Amino acid sequence: MPQTYTKLAQKSEDIGFDMPSDIQMGSLLKTLVASKPKGRFLELGTGMGLSLSWMVDGLDDDSTVISLDNDPKLVKLVKPYFEKDARVEIRCEDGGNWLNNYEGESFDLIFADAWPGKYSHLDEVLKLIPNGGFYIIDDMNPQPNWPDGHEAKAEALVKDLEERNDLILTQINWSTGVIIAIKK
Repeated sequence: MPQTYTKLAQKSEDIGFDMPSDIQMGSLLKTLVASKPKGRFLELGTGMGLSLSWMVDGLDDDSTVISLDNDPKLVKLVKPYFEKDARVEIRCEDGGNWLNNYEGESFDLIFADAWPGKYSHLDEVLKLIPNGGFYIIDDMNPQPNWPDGHEAKAEALVKDLEERNDLILTQINWSTGVIIAIKK
């Protein structure tokens, strides 16, 4: 268990953050990140940094991760936990705008845990993954905090992913409902 995760989980509880990533998802992310030495990683939706703490725990010394969130309060809370780690960049930015304007290198794994890169900007995010790279999403099983009509959006996303020719897809009814895709 990453030390940072424990601290951030307590902070999440203290402020009443009700969208935390669970331990199972974190463990999976750590494993997948560790499979890509000298990797470049992107997290869309920092939240309280719980998933990020697992991703960082899987990084080797030559890997980097960028994590984006559009909530300045959350970014301000989370940044101090990672500021001494040069491999980590946390940005307060709208994920959709960032994806529309990003012109840098590709990412070996993208964890889309926010609307952009999952329910919008899907083509933009998938263009940033090289062959053999991972596209990971969670919260695909119905969640108690889903607004009315969200289940139809999740079903439409799954259908879209299943119909694509550029992904090899595995859906796992585990944790909160996980999809692991490999770009081909």
